Amino acid sequence: MHRHFRLPALAALFLTGAFSVWAADTPVKGGTLIYLEQQPHTNLYPPAGGFYPNGGILNQITDKLTWQNPKTLEIEPWIAESWTSNADKTEYTFHLRKGVTFSDGTPLDAAAVAKNFDTYGLGDKAHRLPVSEVINNYQRSEVIDPLTVKFYFNKPSPGFLQGTATIGSGLVSLSTLQRNFEELGDARHIIGSGPFVVQDEKPGRELTLVARKDYQWGPKNIAQQGPANLDGITYIVTPEDSVRIGALLAGQAGFIRQVQAYDEKQATDQGFKIYAAPTRGVNDSLSFRPDNPLVADLRVRQALLHATNARQVVETLFSANYPQATSVLASSAAGYVNLSDKLTFDQAKARQLLDDAGWKPAADGIRSKDGQRLALTVYESLPQPQNKEVLQLIAQQWRQVGVALTVKAGDAGSRTLDNLDPQKTPLTVSEVGRADPDVVKSMFFPNNRDALLQKGGSSDKVQRFRDDKLNDLLTGISAAVEPQQRLQFNR
Repeated sequence: MHRHFRLPALAALFLTGAFSVWAADTPVKGGTLIYLEQQPHTNLYPPAGGFYPNGGILNQITDKLTWQNPKTLEIEPWIAESWTSNADKTEYTFHLRKGVTFSDGTPLDAAAVAKNFDTYGLGDKAHRLPVSEVINNYQRSEVIDPLTVKFYFNKPSPGFLQGTATIGSGLVSLSTLQRNFEELGDARHIIGSGPFVVQDEKPGRELTLVARKDYQWGPKNIAQQGPANLDGITYIVTPEDSVRIGALLAGQAGFIRQVQAYDEKQATDQGFKIYAAPTRGVNDSLSFRPDNPLVADLRVRQALLHATNARQVVETLFSANYPQATSVLASSAAGYVNLSDKLTFDQAKARQLLDDAGWKPAADGIRSKDGQRLALTVYESLPQPQNKEVLQLIAQQWRQVGVALTVKAGDAGSRTLDNLDPQKTPLTVSEVGRADPDVVKSMFFPNNRDALLQKGGSSDKVQRFRDDKLNDLLTGISAAVEPQQRLQFNR
């Protein structure tokens, strides 16, 4: 899929999953963990779990049908004891554990599982609950008996089994699914079956979870099946990087998320462990919106790719935990192909491509064409480490070839609407993690994250752009039954 790479991705700069620091190797019995989070959660409808602060909560209060072993990547039993599928992956049957309940006492049975996946697979317009990006070609469910549920798909859905192990497939009670999407921003409205329960929330500031003492159904192959060791977890929203690391080093917190590269050494020097997980999905990158006439010409997009010195970004701002990317996909992702020979930093080539596209330098050094300046805008992505600094450095690099890039604050009130308008945001920061080839579709397909903003996708502001060839490749990934065929689509 080399064409696919040239179109959406500008510069995959580094791999990032969750950069966190915690204090101890030995499990601690009792007590409350103080967890400092960079941003407040936004919504706890499970398919919204891809946003780090949301996922960090959902993983504690919900269980999944299956568990993906982080070492082997094999799918193992959890709420589902076993499962089968037909040869073309259009039917899946799951057999559930006995005695599992949600924290409100209602059973986590086949009817509850069916309702969860009917909602995630089809959406619920009445309650404004969107379709999950990890479920493709969903048709319906069937309750066979109280502990057996079957799912049917319109087309093959080989990624469904792995999808049942993701944050976006956390299981919630029937009462939770009767609420409107906006209500699920209140953590107290989320009833799950996980090892922790929401006790209290101070919106935007603090969230308190307490351990569920009757919890007895951890993933089958994990030794600890019963209640959590901790009594509880208190999440405190702490936007300032210096305050988070300072609190950790002073013993005022036991866990912090979003550790900046320049803070890593002082944390490790004091005996703290850093968890730096690779994404196993789409690398941190910039995606163009070709509906914007400034970047509609492929030569302009190619020029900006070659005007980007990714090595300088990585070596200036990051540590060894952030290896330079060599593809849209992380090197640990299924279907990865090394494309470093296509990502070369070459200012002369960039200038020639812009010349060929008709963009000529003006007196101030910024190129123009037909009276219009080649001046672009992008919003900082707060979840990504040092993203503002990354974008500012890229802006300096692009200016050297005659392109202006304005970086806007990630917390600006206009960000959400502007990012749905390709005329206002000709590019956007992109990254998503999932250990399945479907992750590429999640990032770029019009009905999923729609990073490119295609006509008929997530935005009604798009006037023309749609890439049907790319979309056919993306749907091929989600529907190809043979594993090697799925990987071939990624290439």
